[in-house]
Order: sequence, then C-alpha cells, then structure tokens
Amino acid sequence: MPEERAKLAAIGAFVALCLIWSSTWLAIKFGLRDLPPISFVAIRFVIAVVVLLAISIGRVRLIPSGRGDFKLLAWTGVLMFCVNYALLFWAELYVSSGLSAVLQATIPIFGMVCAHFIIPSEALRGARIAGAVLALGGVAVICSRLLDFGGLLAFWGGVAIVFGAAGAAFSNVLLKARAIRLAPAMIAAWQMIFGLVPLLETGFFVEGNPLHFHWTGRAIFCLFYLAIPGSAFAFLLLYWLLPRMSVTNLQTISLITPPGAVLFGWLLGDETFPRWSLVGGALVLAGVWIIFRKAQPREIHDECETALPQG
Repeated sequence: MPEERAKLAAIGAFVALCLIWSSTWLAIKFGLRDLPPISFVAIRFVIAVVVLLAISIGRVRLIPSGRGDFKLLAWTGVLMFCVNYALLFWAELYVSSGLSAVLQATIPIFGMVCAHFIIPSEALRGARIAGAVLALGGVAVICSRLLDFGGLLAFWGGVAIVFGAAGAAFSNVLLKARAIRLAPAMIAAWQMIFGLVPLLETGFFVEGNPLHFHWTGRAIFCLFYLAIPGSAFAFLLLYWLLPRMSVTNLQTISLITPPGAVLFGWLLGDETFPRWSLVGGALVLAGVWIIFRKAQPREIHDECETALPQG
C-alpha cells in the first residue's frame, strides 16, 4: 500500500509538472497584454526568490561556500534568468506561445555542443550530431516561415528565443562542469538574484516605474502563476521527482511540454498553427528525442536537472 501511494504521488507530480510547464507559455502571452516584458520577467523572479528563500530558510544552507561559487552563480544567473528570459518574454510579443516553447526546446541541443568543448567525457557522437542537425533544421523552418508570415519582428523574435536558449544551455554546462555544494533551490535562487540586478535596472529605465503599469486582474494572476507554480513550485517538484522516477521517464517532459504549450495556445489562446510550424516543431522534437535516446543514464539525469524547456 505505501508503495502504491508513492507511485501515485510520483505520477501525480509528473502530470502536474507537465501541465504547469506547458501552461506557463500562454500565461506569459496573456500577461504581456498588460505588462512590459523586461519588468514582467524581473517582478516574476522577485516573487520566486522570496518563495524559494521562505521554503529554504532553516532547512538548507543558504550561502555559497566561496568567491568562486558566487562568480559562477552570477555569470550563469545573468545568462539564464536575465538574457534568456528577457529575450523570451520580448519575443512572445510577436511569436505564439506554442512556437516559443518549441524553439526553447533547443536548449539540450546547444547544451550538447557546449559540453563537447567544456566537459571531456561528453564528446559529440554520430547519432547525437544527427539529432542536433535535425532539430536545427526544424528551427530554420520555423524562423524562415516566421519571416514570411509574421514579418521581421516575428523573425527576430524567433531568433531571440533560440539565442536565449543557447545562453541558457551554456549556463547549464558551466554549472555541470563545476558542481556547487548547495541545495538546488538555493542555486536557482542565487541565479535569479544575480539575473534580477540588470533586469530591474533595465526595466526601470526603459519601461518606467512599475507602479504606473496597467495592473489588471489578468496581469496579477499571470505574474503570480508564473512566479509561484511556474517557477518555485515546479522547480521543487522536479527535484522531488528526480530520486523517485527513472530518468528515462522523467526526460520525456522535454518532449511533452512543447506540444502541451501548443495545445494550450490553441485551446485557450486562439492561436493557429499552420502546417509549416507543425513540421518545424516535429523536427525539433525528433532531434531532441534522438539526443536523449542515445544519452547515457547519467547524462540524461543531468539533462533533466538543467535543460528542461521552462517558460
């Protein structure tokens, strides 16, 4: 009986994580109807940091052990939570939520390439190269058609998401190459803190005082949904699942989230997806599947920890 309950709890957590990360992309889209992108990101992570700190105080060590860890967290935090998310939120002004999720799913592709040059044990191999080429071919299809059908800003929005995904992947590989002895929740919290500094400054000078924003009920709901379930709670769910579910099953989140985002966008966001976008998305996900299929168990575990496409 206890084993059955544990299994059901793990399945429930897995389903919840898939639903949350599939829905965050549309929440971004809705929130952007009222809030400017850079400040939207910044305030989201201010709330998420407060929640992560509240959960962690008294349970785990809060402070990194040395100056080197602070430098690494600062560098990776700016790449992941400033550059990546600022580009993503700006891009969703012009790109559908579903396609944004598909393009961000290229994180494992870029992570594999970066790891080849940084981590000696993770050299590129034939099947993984084929997966990367296939996925990047899908990206090329999506971005080229965005230019034709969505205009120049939609094209640059697609490019921005892919560029941010590359920065996030590089950040993940740097963390993987040098393990930090700190609880995962606090690693994320410190990264968010360092990423927040340029976000808050840029948002204030470019977009103005947050007190003067268009604070509708929809904007407030989207902000707190992204900050608490979409950031803090989902992150904790992932790390709760890691020791309770096989990494082979857990990594399928990377393949479920983008189609889930497309479905949410179609059902609730009135988003349309022409045939070319579905073909490009299928190529991206097929490439990611090939990479995971050929990965060793330890590599899959690390991908699950750091490279899942999160909105």
